[in-house]
Amino acid sequence: MNIPEAFRQHMQAPLGNNIGAFEQALQTESPVSIRLNKPPKLPIDNMYRYLLAVQWCNNAYYLPERPVFTLDPLFHAGTYYVQEAASMFLEQCINRILNENNGPKTVLDLCAAPGGKSTHLASILPQNSLLLSNEIIRSRANILYENMAKWGAPNCIISNNDPRDFAPFRNFFDSILVDAPCSGEGMFRNDTNAVNEWSEANVKLCAARQRRILADIWGSLKPGGFLIYSTCTYNLEENEKNVRWLMNEFRAISIQLAYPDEWNITPSFLNEVHAVRFFPHKTQSEGLFMTLLQKPDDGKLSVRLRNEKSQYRKLNKDFAYTNKWLKPTQDWSFVQKADSVYALPSNYLTEIDLLNKHLRIVTAGIAIGNIKGKDIIPTAALALSSQIEQFGFVTWDIDIDTALNYLRRNNITTPAGMPKGYILLTYNNIPLGWIKNLGTRSNNLYPQEWRIRHL
Repeated sequence: MNIPEAFRQHMQAPLGNNIGAFEQALQTESPVSIRLNKPPKLPIDNMYRYLLAVQWCNNAYYLPERPVFTLDPLFHAGTYYVQEAASMFLEQCINRILNENNGPKTVLDLCAAPGGKSTHLASILPQNSLLLSNEIIRSRANILYENMAKWGAPNCIISNNDPRDFAPFRNFFDSILVDAPCSGEGMFRNDTNAVNEWSEANVKLCAARQRRILADIWGSLKPGGFLIYSTCTYNLEENEKNVRWLMNEFRAISIQLAYPDEWNITPSFLNEVHAVRFFPHKTQSEGLFMTLLQKPDDGKLSVRLRNEKSQYRKLNKDFAYTNKWLKPTQDWSFVQKADSVYALPSNYLTEIDLLNKHLRIVTAGIAIGNIKGKDIIPTAALALSSQIEQFGFVTWDIDIDTALNYLRRNNITTPAGMPKGYILLTYNNIPLGWIKNLGTRSNNLYPQEWRIRHL
């Protein structure tokens, strides 16, 4: 790696004598880490208990080498997420927030694609919380939806909006995560484009864009609520200086996070800003900056929710049987929107209607199925949901070759005696998706855009 000289000079002052070790670490291979969907998809540790654990995150492990994840059906089933280890420090920020109040939360992940931090939030937020995962770029919002659907978390909404679109939601969210687009210095080992495109001018451009994002979204945070700000870059302009600006401009309160010395985390480079920094020569990770801020409680009320005209309508009584497709772990409202059927968390119907009015919603709750005549075609999102009542369907546990053929969207031959109709395919008893058995042949219902193309 040819490290830009201007970048080296930027890093010399804060790192001092450690600059050599830092540069050497950038020439090594990146560690590989995964976070398990446990529970609900992996109730037993199995082989993972023999792996080196990520210290600051439960159910997260380092792998000794990078396998071909594309050829693992369990990866597509959402049993784990491949995520950079430092990013998992998010769990420590959420734990700190929950020390104040561990009740359900309304949370916004503003820059959520591809979904690493959103899947993490879905796992660690209190039960009955509502998570809105947003991505401004539509193609990336589709990837976000795919990853969230595979993770199977039920109380989630995917949106495709600019941060300024959240202006109507004054004092709405209990917590907001801004994993801001940045110059990407912390990902130099994984992204040669980040190295080639690095410049001091780009750093300044990113810092200005981050301030615009923070200013646009700050009003949507409830008084007393928390904002987590993170980047995968090293410089002060995009990190501490932006946080200091937020403190001066909006009276944001910097919250100190406690962590043991053996984690080898580096503290903030500015005394007035509490933050954590990850460097590859000190931790088994890429570079990351993360800080926790609190909005002053000025006593102002949250946004007043009006009775919006819902875009959803009551589900046709002929399809009432769909309420048996989910576990009775919470109160669901089964509704229609055009020809699609959704299960929405009943306690958030007003909020979901309000979000629908002002945002471009990709999906909300659990997309159950699509109405075709007198039938409902079950969706991949239902198959992969943690809430599916698996025993309510005919299932077929398939071997790895059949699973890969299915994930490639090839034709699948069902065993003799398999009943006609929709069949839930599982691998190691974990759902993958649906086929429709027609008797002499079957239709592969795996989403065309999700199919694997690896030979």
